[in-house]
Amino acid sequence: YDLPEPVKPTVYDFPDYKSYRDQMDTRGVERAVVMPNYGVPKQEHPFSLNEVAMEAAATDERLIGGLWVSFLPQNKERTYETLRHAGERGIKVLKTTFLLGGTPNPEEWDDETKEIAEACFDTAERHDLVFHFHTSPGGNSDITKYIPMIERYSKRVKTYLVHFGGGVSGHIRLVPKFLDWVEQGYQVYTDTTWAVGFGPRWLMHDIERRGVGHDRVLFASDEPWSDFMAEYYKIADARVSEELKDRIFARNFEELYG
Repeated sequence: YDLPEPVKPTVYDFPDYKSYRDQMDTRGVERAVVMPNYGVPKQEHPFSLNEVAMEAAATDERLIGGLWVSFLPQNKERTYETLRHAGERGIKVLKTTFLLGGTPNPEEWDDETKEIAEACFDTAERHDLVFHFHTSPGGNSDITKYIPMIERYSKRVKTYLVHFGGGVSGHIRLVPKFLDWVEQGYQVYTDTTWAVGFGPRWLMHDIERRGVGHDRVLFASDEPWSDFMAEYYKIADARVSEELKDRIFARNFEELYG
């Protein structure tokens, strides 16, 4: 990050599943998904955390595991090795980002990138995994870059757009498009972490107005990069039905991950 020395912006972290479970108990959380984080901007780092996620998922029934993959050719062997673990106990998620390089737009993939991406989507489909993708405004994580990928793969594979487009422009583009996709049969899901205030409010309002998408939004905290209570009150304090809030906080998780 072009700083003179390494920093720890999260203040705290969860080095093992027990420390994360303690955080859950403090917040009264029954179940959660845990997966590698890419806050250290080195290609190999999130892959090294797959073992932690697998241990958590195999050991504690309250935890569901996610595995880190990458479409980048330089990470091909790491990704293929990861995919071999897709059927292991408690693994329900694949996760990637394009902040470390590459693009979600299949129209821009070379042959090797396409091969890796297809292997990831095939594995997700075969094991009924949910594929999580980081979104943020601008660059290759912008929601506009995801549209071709979603419309190519998301009738086959459950596709989860983390951070709901990740900012003002992302929310404005995504609220109408997201609910259109649901109506058209795409298996799209999202959460409201990092979302700007109007975004979750507008999304929940339009879900009730249009009568679609109530089963596609999940609560997430993104701890330790976000703040649990701040994310909680985006949903809890919204002027929508208690039924929709209950779905976002609990029922949609159970239906998606089992």
